Amino acid sequence: MRFLFFIVGITLLASCSTTRKAGTKDDGRLTVTFVQINDVYEIAPLEGGKAGGVARVATLKKEEKQKNPNTVLLIAGDFVSPSVYNSLKYEGQRIRGRQMVESLNAAGMDLAVFGNHEFDISENELQSRINESQFQWISSNTFHKTKDGIRPFAKTTGGNTTPFPQTWYMDFSDADGTRARIGFIGLNIPFNKAEYVYYTNVLHTADSLFANIKDSCDAVVAITHLEVEEDSILARRIPQLALIMGGHEHDMRFKKVGNIYITKAHANAKSAYVNYLTIDKKKKTTFVEPKLVMIDTGFALDAATTQVVTKWVNIANENYASLGFDATEVVLNQGEALEGREIFIRATTTNLTQYIVAAMEKAAPEADLALLNSGSIRVDDVLPIPVTQYDIIRALPYGGFIQEVDMKGSLLNQILDVGKTNLSTGGFLQYSSSLKYDNGVWKLKEEPIHPDKVYHVALSDFLMTGGEANMGFLTKDNPGIVKMYAKPKENDIRRDIRLAIIDYLKSL
Repeated sequence: MRFLFFIVGITLLASCSTTRKAGTKDDGRLTVTFVQINDVYEIAPLEGGKAGGVARVATLKKEEKQKNPNTVLLIAGDFVSPSVYNSLKYEGQRIRGRQMVESLNAAGMDLAVFGNHEFDISENELQSRINESQFQWISSNTFHKTKDGIRPFAKTTGGNTTPFPQTWYMDFSDADGTRARIGFIGLNIPFNKAEYVYYTNVLHTADSLFANIKDSCDAVVAITHLEVEEDSILARRIPQLALIMGGHEHDMRFKKVGNIYITKAHANAKSAYVNYLTIDKKKKTTFVEPKLVMIDTGFALDAATTQVVTKWVNIANENYASLGFDATEVVLNQGEALEGREIFIRATTTNLTQYIVAAMEKAAPEADLALLNSGSIRVDDVLPIPVTQYDIIRALPYGGFIQEVDMKGSLLNQILDVGKTNLSTGGFLQYSSSLKYDNGVWKLKEEPIHPDKVYHVALSDFLMTGGEANMGFLTKDNPGIVKMYAKPKENDIRRDIRLAIIDYLKSL
């Protein structure tokens, strides 16, 4: 099924006066400044206050806007979810990205596109966040699947419902009277298969929409949440694009394909790309000057945004305290930064995964081994020293308890085999250092795992739900389960794997 709604919005950016200054001559050139962030899950600065922070992004926008009134702040997807805040409660409801939307509103966000993680939360929760947003959304290939059919996502405020456009126009003018129009396309990776979402083909949609708007504007810009390889294909497919500003990888990306720059900043607003797009109307050309800006202590914290951030940090800390955490306490003050990026933890062991497994072993000393699905770790970041309790909380935002199980070796071998094949997914398993894979045989403490022997295993509770990739067989009803132990009691650190990790790190 292929279709396009062709909803086009037109807005006038109130930049500088449209009245030409006396004595000036229209030179036919106009520059627009784009301040780009992507994949932001943390509103407050990280690394002990040294890096990131939405309030610093707000300051960056203000500084750029002072230099050029034609300045636009945009976010290329993944900000409503995931976040450690999402499981917390405020005013009787799960927060579910409310802190992000309110902070971005305060920072002066102008444009946003969906990322795959926006659909981690429920349909109603996402709709609430959309309604609360004060910025413009663009959604070219991602639509709302309802009982009444496929339609654009829409924002409802004050009784008025406004569908998200597939394309968007912004009109600009400068002091000498040059006027220019920029068209936007907003593309999202069709990764999250939530029941209330429908995707059209990314590239086919881009082709059609570009053809539809290219003659109505002076430049077309794509804001994307795609893998960089697909951004590159897009650039080769539509070489007339002026610029691609994207997200999804979390690490900074910078490429030039033909004449098109592809820019992606570091996750969690540790950096921003400031892209200066100059339109020459007389020559009918565009020129882009990209600049990566590290968001650090060199930027002041915008007061209005800080007020919002502080409100939500306090709400979160109250939630953590009720769960037995002291978010600000340092739990590790030595060694190397902890590697938690998905590209590594879903393919190999890291110092972070080793610490987590060791913590599970310490908390469950009777276990023969410990198993953890890498998808439990959602920080997708490097945790610098010193590590605080909050770092551990955000590394495993879903928490969960340590489940102890007696199982037959045949089932254990099956679990380990599947975990090994789940490379690059959340189902890739982390396990005890005493476990080895040797020439097709799993060995525990140098002894092959015997199919008929019963092993005492400590594992993340989620694994026993059968919900992990290719592990639907792993439930309490599996005949290989000999005994499932009771959920840990309230005074037992095994009740929350994060408490076990904190306890272990403090013991080092």
